[in-house]
Amino acid sequence: VAHASNPSTLGGRGPAQNQMQVLSGYGLHHQNYIASSGHYSQGPGKMTSLPLDTQCGDYYSALYTVPTQNVTVNTVNQQPGAQQMYSRGPPASHIVGSTLGSFQGAASSASHLHTSASQPYSSFVNHYNSPAMYSANSSVASQGFPSTCGHYAVSTVSNAAYPSVSYPSLPAGDTYGQMFTSQSAPTIRPVKDNSFSGQNTAISHPLPLPHPPSQQHQQQQSLSGYNTLTWSAPGLPSTQDNLIRNHTGSLAVANNNPTITDSLSCPVMQNVQPPKSSPVVSTVLSGSSSTRTPPTANHPVEPVTSVTQPSELLQQKGMQYGEYVNNQASSAPTPLSSTSDDEEEEEEDEEAGVDSSSTTSSASPMPNSYDALEGGSYPDMLSSSASSPAPDPAPEPDPASAPAPVSAAAPVIPQPSKMAKPFGYGYPTLQPGYQNTTAPLTSGVQPSNPVYSGFQQYPQQYPGVNQLSSSLGGLSLQSSPQPESLRPVNLTQERNILPMTPVWAPVPNLNADLKKLNCSPDSFRCTLTNIPQTQALLNKAKLPLGLLLHPFRDLTQLPVITSNTIVRCRSCRTYINPFVSFIDQRRWKCNLCYRVNDVPEEFMYNPLTRSYGEPHKRPEVQNSTVEFIASSDYMLRPPQPAVYLFVLDVSHNAVEAGYLTILCQSLLENLDKLPGDSRTRIGFMTFDSTIHFYNLQEGLSQPQMLIVSDIDDVFLPTPDSLLVNLYESKELIKDLLNALPNMFTNTRETHSALGPALQAAFKLMSPTGGRVSVFQTQLPSLGAGLLQSREDPNQRSSTKVVQHLGPATDFYKKLALDCSGQQTAVDLFLLSSQYSDLASLACMSKYSAGCIYYYPSFHYTHNPSQAEKLQKDLKRYLTRKIGFEAVMRIRCTKGLSMHTFHGNFFVRSTDLLSLANINPDAGFAVQLSIEESLTDTSLVCFQTALLYTSSKGERRIRVHTLCLPVVSSLADVYAGVDVQAAICLLANMAVDRSISSSLSDARDALVNAVVDSLSAYGSTLSNLQHSALMAPSSLKLFPLYVLALLKQKAFRTGTSTRLDDRVYAMCQIKSQPLVHLMRMIHPNLYRIDRLTDEGAIHVNDRVVPQPPLQKLSAEKLTREGAFLMDCGSVFYIWVGKGCDNNFIEDVLGYPNFASVPQKMTHLPELDTLSSERARSFITWLRDSRPLSPILHIVKDESPAKAEFFQHLIEDRTEAAFSYYEFLLHVQQQICK
Repeated sequence: VAHASNPSTLGGRGPAQNQMQVLSGYGLHHQNYIASSGHYSQGPGKMTSLPLDTQCGDYYSALYTVPTQNVTVNTVNQQPGAQQMYSRGPPASHIVGSTLGSFQGAASSASHLHTSASQPYSSFVNHYNSPAMYSANSSVASQGFPSTCGHYAVSTVSNAAYPSVSYPSLPAGDTYGQMFTSQSAPTIRPVKDNSFSGQNTAISHPLPLPHPPSQQHQQQQSLSGYNTLTWSAPGLPSTQDNLIRNHTGSLAVANNNPTITDSLSCPVMQNVQPPKSSPVVSTVLSGSSSTRTPPTANHPVEPVTSVTQPSELLQQKGMQYGEYVNNQASSAPTPLSSTSDDEEEEEEDEEAGVDSSSTTSSASPMPNSYDALEGGSYPDMLSSSASSPAPDPAPEPDPASAPAPVSAAAPVIPQPSKMAKPFGYGYPTLQPGYQNTTAPLTSGVQPSNPVYSGFQQYPQQYPGVNQLSSSLGGLSLQSSPQPESLRPVNLTQERNILPMTPVWAPVPNLNADLKKLNCSPDSFRCTLTNIPQTQALLNKAKLPLGLLLHPFRDLTQLPVITSNTIVRCRSCRTYINPFVSFIDQRRWKCNLCYRVNDVPEEFMYNPLTRSYGEPHKRPEVQNSTVEFIASSDYMLRPPQPAVYLFVLDVSHNAVEAGYLTILCQSLLENLDKLPGDSRTRIGFMTFDSTIHFYNLQEGLSQPQMLIVSDIDDVFLPTPDSLLVNLYESKELIKDLLNALPNMFTNTRETHSALGPALQAAFKLMSPTGGRVSVFQTQLPSLGAGLLQSREDPNQRSSTKVVQHLGPATDFYKKLALDCSGQQTAVDLFLLSSQYSDLASLACMSKYSAGCIYYYPSFHYTHNPSQAEKLQKDLKRYLTRKIGFEAVMRIRCTKGLSMHTFHGNFFVRSTDLLSLANINPDAGFAVQLSIEESLTDTSLVCFQTALLYTSSKGERRIRVHTLCLPVVSSLADVYAGVDVQAAICLLANMAVDRSISSSLSDARDALVNAVVDSLSAYGSTLSNLQHSALMAPSSLKLFPLYVLALLKQKAFRTGTSTRLDDRVYAMCQIKSQPLVHLMRMIHPNLYRIDRLTDEGAIHVNDRVVPQPPLQKLSAEKLTREGAFLMDCGSVFYIWVGKGCDNNFIEDVLGYPNFASVPQKMTHLPELDTLSSERARSFITWLRDSRPLSPILHIVKDESPAKAEFFQHLIEDRTEAAFSYYEFLLHVQQQICK
């Protein structure tokens, strides 16, 4: 290894290295740099033709060629003539896009990124009888990057994978609106109470209109890594309807204030132009052909079928953030300005001219933005509601260029104001060729008509309520009430409110067949399983409405579909799913926008049954969770290899902690298990007061260590040899991992230059993207991003103000946004024994879609339980599946809208999240509001589509669809409450409130959520006694869960809580899936000294006992017993002083209570029945979560029992109510 254990032999970290002068990509701003004031600029993805100035815009190898004498190369016995060359292909393009709008910056830092929710949380909008006043106009650093910003200068590059082809082009209007993400809540009007803002009212920002994609022929590949059902459709002759439809829409005025307008009385044609590179466009309509020139701004666009794309490579462009492109000042054109019509045209939807089958075709245009990549809705699907922005004046159509009508005698068909929406399997009840709905009023307009405009040309009389039941094939909705969920419960009198078995998600009140088809609540669930018909009804219920998602979770059964055709709605781009309606054998109706679409020929064949003519039996229509193998149409560039970069703190503090030994050993054990293929690349960087790179290029006899000491102007000494092929350089990688733990043993460097190291990592990863794993052990103290300690240990127990929950600098957020733009996610491992300002460091992961791992008081020998946890967590982290370059879009039934997202991501548009990485342990939440009344539909649906690149280089789309009934009565709304989903959504909202306003405001809002909901329910009961606190059975656990949340580390007061611990708990709330978050909020308590096989389950030939749940109160503890508490990330086994010696001997391995040590973290494997049962139960609990929890065995009367008793949330503490006292407080507030 080209390194000695003594750092003095490293060849000098001295001043000579400071002479390296290479242009910085991030550390020092260009002299023309204009700092963004309170916001970043971001815009829709488009192709641009102006080359980026390479002075600051290129991070590739040509920029980092430096004189070798300026680099300290540490090598021992290097063989002469060793290969030093590492070749790399040209950098691939990277394209991002977003919608436009406005947002507000934080007062604390002008360059903080902020978004705003423009609607008050009206379920909590009454006065809460609290003296505290709260204005919801505060804003805070958002969890995601808002779409409400300026432009991206976006780039494309052509290569051998994309030859010159003919691209269909069609005008596709777009309306850009405001986007609101999770951590701010400015509202149009102040809210005079401590309530959550941004929920349950009709929003006043424009709806999103992203672009739909195009598909090409897909690869027929099978999914690896888990059991799948993979099938391929045969090469049937697929019909391809290339006739073009004109789509109507309105172009929104870009401004910084939400506006309210009346509904449009008529559709407005949007005028767009074809790309500059294609001045002549050929058009074929109904067998005739013509040639036209690009339309002017005052001419409606004619349908086209193909546009020839030039084959030459396009110039690589940089990404633009905050009015600068890679640190170079720029002046982007005003969004939606009339001067940039050509540029706007360049982001045309590539699938606008493809038929409803979405048949993948080589003639489809290459998408140039992520918004177009996954596909959004068409402009004609924009609902002109009171929440719409003021539209631009309708352009006057030019008679000469207007499309001719189909028939002069065709009757004028009025546009129906509302349409009934049938759902379910209408077709299977009839013989092939028959309709189960009435025919259209006119036969002159067929689905394939070239001038078909939206679904407005279908004046079909859709079935009413009675017809709906028949169209569902006898699958009528259940209208009977749910007596158990509506049973009134007197909370102050029922002491044992907690059930003895785990709380399961409520089942939506659908018929049995729809229940079987519905999405698993583990992947997709809603806070209300009965959706209120109107916003007014939702406001009356005083309940939060939102979704909890776990989109990429590990699945044992996942249908994987390889087909030439991905069938999607032509308007809203919804993927076909079990809840669509088949009108007949050739047409299906979208269950989100109600558009009628054609069934493609290939979809008529079912490869599972080998039958033809039964599209309703296809796997896509039989499974609510499916995964498609996507074609190149869903790629902005060829799939990149899996790239992993490890950035390691090697300062004195890090060496003392001893984490390098664990990390290197875990990497050596799992090197071959890293997700990827033969192209997988890996790299390593270490840092203290300088940055160390490692040349691992194939052909070297030993690794080379390259030291860069100029941290103020970071550069890459040898860009082409720092990320190497894992398999070609495996031996060098192993040599480095074996040497790293001892290389810095005698270091005296106490400083940490984390910021410059991250800047270097960003430059290194920019060409390909990938995953950066950062290990940090202390507060950054040198270079960009240095931090100062902000924690006052004397204020840890404060019951008043908790400060510094937000970041101290915007450096890490801005760098994270740059990383996200280059498809790079940053995962942070914080192993610290002292304050490290996690509130600031966490921004690196929050905004780049990364993960955060926190190990307080970590030490290799002094804290062996933490060391063991790190080892097990690393095994999961290194081997779990991963997705790259992901985007996730959430769609919902017309009338519903999303306005606030929670999680680690970058927001690209109103319903599109950018995820540089996606992992199976990440959870998300989104808040919903009801914009339009749902009176004419009985079901609503939600669909999430996750488009990602697998570690094997496959482009895949995972789709989940959830169906829920619509109700019109308040009782039905309460009957369908999912109390766990509601509490998790409220927890996310409370984190935002804590940072944007204060912790006390967040706590008050949580209490008021209980007060309002129970007060609203009480008003529906007759003869209600004022002495009783009543709740429906579905809400009986709501006060208990809110109290548990108030006593959680994130929100508790009066108890000594380290600031980093509190911030980490908030990070967990924002990023964990519901099932894991609930264990953290409300732990499970079991008695384990009397385990039996009664009620046991069998798992992998193992008998697992199922002891009943105990309520979290000391009254349930007995000194004669032993109890296990499952807190999610930690297990406690409390052993009573009088516990039976047989249990202590058979399970703990000690003869009596006195001989049990104070610090015990393992259960020995003893050959006894009691030991086998206890270990089987604990192993079963461990296996249900991704990260291994720590086990603490706590003896009664030991000092360690204080932590255990803190989790008994039903008991009173010095600073918090008991459960009964909390109920009395709630009742008191209601009676005021």
